[in-house]
Amino acid sequence: MTTAFSHPLRVRWAEVDAQGVVFNPNYFLYADVAATEFLRALGVVQTSTPDLLESYVVDARASFRAPARFDDLLDIGVRVDRIGRSSYALRIDVMRDGAVLVEVWLTYVRAVDGASIPLSETFRLALAATTSAGESSEDGKP
Repeated sequence: MTTAFSHPLRVRWAEVDAQGVVFNPNYFLYADVAATEFLRALGVVQTSTPDLLESYVVDARASFRAPARFDDLLDIGVRVDRIGRSSYALRIDVMRDGAVLVEVWLTYVRAVDGASIPLSETFRLALAATTSAGESSEDGKP
């Protein structure tokens, strides 16, 4: 995967289980941290607050290849997987030394009072600017 953005993260003691590996749900926390930093780097945290406050995760998936352990330095890569009318999907790879340990897919929908509403043009353009030729891809979903 070619990432549009990456965020470093070191595994802390509180994130590992009795087996000495990162407890599985923590990978979703890592993905959320990296997704937020990705959006901050795009400038949309500051300029598209309604898009963010009205966006909800509607699908979260992970594929586990290898474990991370205490004190591992991870690189969390983020790219836009899909941009729809009212939704967008991110592909997030948790890597150590260039090897993908966990693949995470997060799909968000913008909604108010239980009904989807369109993403703002500003938000859509910011996301699209990170994809090749400004287009979103449809691949990469399990």
